Amino acid sequence: MSKGITSRSEDYSQWYNDLVIKADLAENSAVRGCMVIKPYGYAIWERMQAILDKRFKETGHSNAYFPLFIPKSFFSKEASHVEGFATECAVVTHYRLKNDGNGQIIVDEEAKLEEELIVRPTSETIIWNTYKGWIESYRDLPILVNQWANVVRWEMRTRLFLRTAEFLWQEGHTAHATSEEAIAEAEQMLAVYADFAENTLAVPVVRGRKTENERFAGALDTFCIEALMQDGKALQAGTSHFLGQNFAKAFDVKFTSKEGKQEYVWATSWGVSTRLMGALIMAHSDDQGLVLPPKLAPIQVVIVPIYKTEEEKANIDGFVKNLQTELRGKDISVKYDDRDTQRPGFKFAEWELKGVPVRVAVGARDMQNGTVELARRDKQTKETVAQEGLANVIEVLLEDIQQNIYQKALDFKASHTTEANSYDEFKDIIENKGGYVSCHWDGTVETEKRVKEETKATIRCIPLDAKEEEGVCIFTGKPSSKRVLFAKAY
Repeated sequence: MSKGITSRSEDYSQWYNDLVIKADLAENSAVRGCMVIKPYGYAIWERMQAILDKRFKETGHSNAYFPLFIPKSFFSKEASHVEGFATECAVVTHYRLKNDGNGQIIVDEEAKLEEELIVRPTSETIIWNTYKGWIESYRDLPILVNQWANVVRWEMRTRLFLRTAEFLWQEGHTAHATSEEAIAEAEQMLAVYADFAENTLAVPVVRGRKTENERFAGALDTFCIEALMQDGKALQAGTSHFLGQNFAKAFDVKFTSKEGKQEYVWATSWGVSTRLMGALIMAHSDDQGLVLPPKLAPIQVVIVPIYKTEEEKANIDGFVKNLQTELRGKDISVKYDDRDTQRPGFKFAEWELKGVPVRVAVGARDMQNGTVELARRDKQTKETVAQEGLANVIEVLLEDIQQNIYQKALDFKASHTTEANSYDEFKDIIENKGGYVSCHWDGTVETEKRVKEETKATIRCIPLDAKEEEGVCIFTGKPSSKRVLFAKAY
């Protein structure tokens, strides 16, 4: 099959777009800025959901669902929050359509809502209005709730998975009796995200804290995980926010403490979205197509028969049936591609494009010799191995592929994290090498904005493991005690 994928070296952006389309992950919809996630792409997202949801529940959280529509007045109650989202909101003003008498459907001007409704860009306001009715006493705390939902943020320049007007995500919203509990919650969920990124997505991340300028609107502190893509740009892969008492005060959510005092509740929110699909693609894939870590691949093993006669096919079928049973017994997902409408070469190319980690090819001669051809997607290598004990071999191979994909990304991150001690050095790295630039910053919003204006690089985070180190800001020469990470980003 002709893959028709632009190479990464020729045009990385076009390579990404080609791959999303050709690998059957998603496509643009008839609604401007929105996407259709196709079955294969959604199967990967479902894997992400299932693994994360299990982790959330293991840490004591429960799922709930809150309305898609939020009264406009709710956004006015927390000033910085509304300012952060005001330019991205979709607004519902009417509730009815009518026929204009000429066969056209128009908005019924008499059906204007008394109060406009905002299509959910994030749910802090509607949830904290709800929590007011749930919380009276310290006995009602903590509330540990997560929501799987869609949100709308009116983007003008969109890219499949990375930036769309509507996207899928999860958003955790928790309420606590003390600031210490809330901060611990925010830190715990950041650790969950980081572990998921590294051990499931096979994407190494930097755990950090956002600067004041980059914080979530309405938060006192924003923690993040940042990932590096193959083109040297960073991608924010997840965030966890300590909201303090801002939303509790905005919606008057108080509780009676053990001492009998009325106190405001402390809050967090945290989330990851379908941007993780973009991270998965851009961190690992190559010019031949997707490269999926086995822990996320909807199909971990594909088996392709090669035969000329129905008798040969029947013999192969019997072997494959037993192999499938063994693999599924090890919780390995397997597909037997015995379509008679496509030749084996077409199937090889198709499953390579879709990133299936392991391919097994078995023909009549293999059946005579008691062997199969085993190919691994990450290294694009193949070898002949014995049929006996094949399920165990594949199980070990999948673990090795998972680790190899992670190590390759980790090595790339290490080789593209560079220290800079002058502004000229900084600009040279940003323009010619890319990746993370570790440097000193004077802590001011003004400097942060000036550097962004001049280089398009932003402070991705202040790494949580940053060491105290006396230095001077690369831009102003003012004193600094820690290095931050700059990068161009998605």
